[in-house]
Amino acid sequence: MAGDAKTGNSLSERPTVAFAHLGCEKNRVDTEHMLGLLAEAGYGVSSDENDANLVVVNTCSFIQDAREESVRTLVGLAEQGKELIIAGCLAQHFQDELLESIPEAKAIVGTGDYQHIVEVLQQVEAGERVSRVSETPTFVADENLPRYRTTGEAVAYLKVAEGCDYRCAFCIIPHLRGNQRSRTIESIVAEAHQLAAQGVQELILISQITTNYGLDLYGKPRLADLLKALGDVEIPWIRVHYAYPTGLTRDVLAAYRDVPNVLPYLDLPLQHSHPEVLRAMNRPWQADVNDRLLDQIREQLPDAILRTTLIVGFPGETEAQFEHLAGFLERQRFDHVGIFTFSPEDGTAAATLPDAVPDDIAIARKDKLMTLQQPISAARNASWIGKTVDVLVEQHNPSTGEMIGRCSRFAPEVDGEVLVQPGDKGQQVNPGTMVPVQITGADIYDLTGRVVGASHMVAAARAAT
Repeated sequence: MAGDAKTGNSLSERPTVAFAHLGCEKNRVDTEHMLGLLAEAGYGVSSDENDANLVVVNTCSFIQDAREESVRTLVGLAEQGKELIIAGCLAQHFQDELLESIPEAKAIVGTGDYQHIVEVLQQVEAGERVSRVSETPTFVADENLPRYRTTGEAVAYLKVAEGCDYRCAFCIIPHLRGNQRSRTIESIVAEAHQLAAQGVQELILISQITTNYGLDLYGKPRLADLLKALGDVEIPWIRVHYAYPTGLTRDVLAAYRDVPNVLPYLDLPLQHSHPEVLRAMNRPWQADVNDRLLDQIREQLPDAILRTTLIVGFPGETEAQFEHLAGFLERQRFDHVGIFTFSPEDGTAAATLPDAVPDDIAIARKDKLMTLQQPISAARNASWIGKTVDVLVEQHNPSTGEMIGRCSRFAPEVDGEVLVQPGDKGQQVNPGTMVPVQITGADIYDLTGRVVGASHMVAAARAAT
């Protein structure tokens, strides 16, 4: 778990509880709320398992690799003699099996029940073995639920909604997280102001389908209204994750363009390009959207940074359908691409589909797409050479003066970084600070640059005119 999440006990009889966090950033926010609730109740909390006998493990169950990592973590902690509270998606997915197979598990807490962590812990302390898992999760946290952030001072994730109403054939998330339930615009803006007061420089809006934000609450998507309301929050960068194609209306794209602190960064989980594969994925609404949507984005947002994720090896994917996807990738020239081989998930429609693609073919297809994308990513990065851009510094080496940070084209964890050299005067910049950097080099994933002073910025501005 990132950050220093250790506090002392405010009540001497309350023990310290350690946390291990796995999975996505939506899961991270849940972890932060559990940390906040326990700290408020007087427990010590720590990100170091050595600090406590009891460890809360917030697990992931999205795909097979994530489940295996969660299970390895649980087994490793159990073998160290730790008592466990298992929370998150794996707990929601396999509650009975976990209690049966891991005797060290003292409690199971579902994805819609983490707000009860203090009560669960008190029951465990009283000697009970607890299963607190709602069959259908309905809870969504708001700005009033205590939160102890783990991402450092400069970056925060803000969950605008929970759950998903789509039923993509490959995805287990609706089963684990329930249907979409949005927070009000007022609640989200209130939390954003709280985070701004804590010094946050980059706010990342997250949910399963952020472009559908508000549909359940207001009867129509209201992401454009939300972005406009967040324009008054004193946070320089607001980034939106998971922009599904059907929700990227002209009003939404106009908000991306017109709200100064909203970054023109679009994370589009398109998954595939071929209509028949999309139909098998239960995403038929997307089949005639991809190219037309991307043209519209580039028309309204010429500086847009585009990321997507793609799945290869979906059951029945033919060589011709794969080549259709490869051509789409070459034609559209995304800035960043994540490529996954299909993972059959029990409880999803795709798990029982015929015509499975052999693993070696799926892996070869993934490798081919990665090979196609690498020079595209390198060229997209290289187009930034010579620009002077804001960089959010995240690490600093005092002995060399070198810094590592990100510019607006890079989201944390999933994209690249900017390696920054100090300027001619050896400017030193503390982590969490934004600084103007002239980009001097690029490779497939990262950029390099140098801090520029006021005189350099004036000269660059004059040259531009």
